[in-house]
Amino acid sequence: MSAPDLQPRDGQSHVIGPKSPELWRRTIPDVVASTVAAFGDREAAVFVEQDVRWNWTALAAQIDALAAGLHGLGLCTGDRVGIWSPNRYEWLLTQFATARLGLVLVTINPAYRLAEVEYVLNKVGCAALVTATNFKTSDYTGMLQSLAPELTTCAPGALDAAKLPALKTIIQMGADPVPGMFGFDEIMARGRETAVDLDAISAKLDPDDAVNIQFTSGTTGAPKGATLTHTNIVNNGRYVVGAQRFTEADRLCIPVPLYHCFGMVMGTLGCATTGAAMIFAAEGFDPDSTLKALSDEKCTAVYGVPTMFVAMLDHPDLSSFDLSTLRTGIMAGAPCPIEVMKRCVSDMHLDEITIAYGMTETSPVSFQTATDDPLDKRVSTVGRIQPHVECKVIDETGATVPPGVQGELCTRGYSVMKGYWGDEERTAESIDADGWMHSGDLATLDEEGYCNITGRVKDMLIRGGENVYPREIEEYLYRHPAVQQVQVFGVPDAKYGEEICAWIVLKADAAATEDEIKEFCRGQIAHYKVPRYVRFRDELPMTVTGKAQKFRMRDTMVEELGLVAAETA
Repeated sequence: MSAPDLQPRDGQSHVIGPKSPELWRRTIPDVVASTVAAFGDREAAVFVEQDVRWNWTALAAQIDALAAGLHGLGLCTGDRVGIWSPNRYEWLLTQFATARLGLVLVTINPAYRLAEVEYVLNKVGCAALVTATNFKTSDYTGMLQSLAPELTTCAPGALDAAKLPALKTIIQMGADPVPGMFGFDEIMARGRETAVDLDAISAKLDPDDAVNIQFTSGTTGAPKGATLTHTNIVNNGRYVVGAQRFTEADRLCIPVPLYHCFGMVMGTLGCATTGAAMIFAAEGFDPDSTLKALSDEKCTAVYGVPTMFVAMLDHPDLSSFDLSTLRTGIMAGAPCPIEVMKRCVSDMHLDEITIAYGMTETSPVSFQTATDDPLDKRVSTVGRIQPHVECKVIDETGATVPPGVQGELCTRGYSVMKGYWGDEERTAESIDADGWMHSGDLATLDEEGYCNITGRVKDMLIRGGENVYPREIEEYLYRHPAVQQVQVFGVPDAKYGEEICAWIVLKADAAATEDEIKEFCRGQIAHYKVPRYVRFRDELPMTVTGKAQKFRMRDTMVEELGLVAAETA
């Protein structure tokens, strides 16, 4: 594509992506079938920690066994199936097996705790849940038994839980049987013995059917279920790896979590569209296991947020790993410091590493740098517009601004979600009548069409690549009996980019300590949402109209903690 084609139009911050490669109207099962036919003997998936290695033909057979097993449980096209697990082969199989049947995969953050899991399962009416037993400090089995004590007496597949009325079936990974739950291996074995015409089921699916619900935290509190279609995520994964010039010969290391679009769209679906291999070093990110996988598996590409790359670059034995096969990858989720990018090129052979920007609601990527973009463009911008996507930058009145002027970034095209599941009001607040998804991000477009994300319209903060919405934490803290007022905001942090701070006004005659507030959060909200700093105040700084002045709170904390305010990239 020529540079002029990607430049702003008519003197305004308005860019339209190229019309090629053509937009696919294909389902995930159709794409997988084509890849298996073309590259069946090539390696498809490697899970180092679980000692699993499949080529595309073997992976397809495993997918079909699980799909047949799920079908045998009575799950039908359109039913919602949750997946709550770190990066394991069972996650990958569940992703593609649910798509095979037209089930809607509901991806649940492995860090979620009781209140969050209860909310998402009920919000979308999950009929079934595939779950790991535990991960890090999360006891998934224990949490589910707490939410559904009825499991101890019910037959597997016959759950009737007061707190989880839609959930009937829980399938647990691992060898140890749990009362009321099916074993994952048991469902796989059943599927291998079940005669079902999976091709006939897949053939009836529409590319515009919902196939995935990704929960994204909301500025108004509870998480929202962004509903994505085959068309949304098949094409986005394809264009994202296309920008990295992937072929079937590439081997992508995926240390980012599968529950997020970064792992399951930009990663697994991107590989499925090209025949590239997916390499998973461990259940969660660890610099040592990731570097070992990069070296041993001769990876050509790697994904990560900046903190992951920093951790790998700072490994004391970095030079002992053979990273000579590395070529490209994606750094996303937070601004990339230029020194980090330079070290990725010099120390990890990532000469063609790219930067990507998007949001869950747009499948996710809208902008991405090219492998041959100058290094300064790859650190000062998030690249240029993706194929078949249209973006503009608008001011407070909705008017498109000139290049170089900051405003809110809006996106339109195939990648925009169907909407938030069961929430027409919040969908209408985000997607306007002309189909523009309002991102809430502040951005500029330069004369060449490169986008620079400059801030946030609202007060979302990003901690270690995780989007954190203060309102959600605030609403949870309001449940504490001693809390009268609370405001949550971000403060700069050298390791995570931002850390979470809560300012609290206690009720009259009430008392609480910083540790008590943190303990109130632990086990109920994800660990990365628990405030690092808690301060008690007699009153909070407000405007004359009663709006909290978070910038004043942030400035006070920066001074108190002796921090340096982070520059906006």
